[in-house]
Amino acid sequence: MTQYRLGEVESDFASLIWDNEPLPSSRLVELCRERLDWKKSTTYTVLRRLCQKGIFQNEGGVVTARISREEFDEGQSRAFVDQAFDGSLPKFLAAFTSRQKLSAEEVEQLQRLIDQNRE
Repeated sequence: MTQYRLGEVESDFASLIWDNEPLPSSRLVELCRERLDWKKSTTYTVLRRLCQKGIFQNEGGVVTARISREEFDEGQSRAFVDQAFDGSLPKFLAAFTSRQKLSAEEVEQLQRLIDQNRE
């Protein structure tokens, strides 16, 4: 999967689209004005940038996602583990739990994930 990097502003914008898609680009402009205090030109500039990255598309004036929020989050998570922990999920979990122990419920959830994803 392609690795995407978004800053905080782009992430807020992306969430706005994911939460409301499909939406007419004119409605996106309104939402950005209301929630982000953006001008029309700013909205279209950021939209164009994220369309070029392949995350969204603006076809016929309707904005939709080319990848889901879940796919995006998965890619971000994998990139983080790859970069910070040499791709090792056990190293990540060891670092994550070094100062705070997992609850019984968290352990059960992780065990279910492990069982579901065994090779």
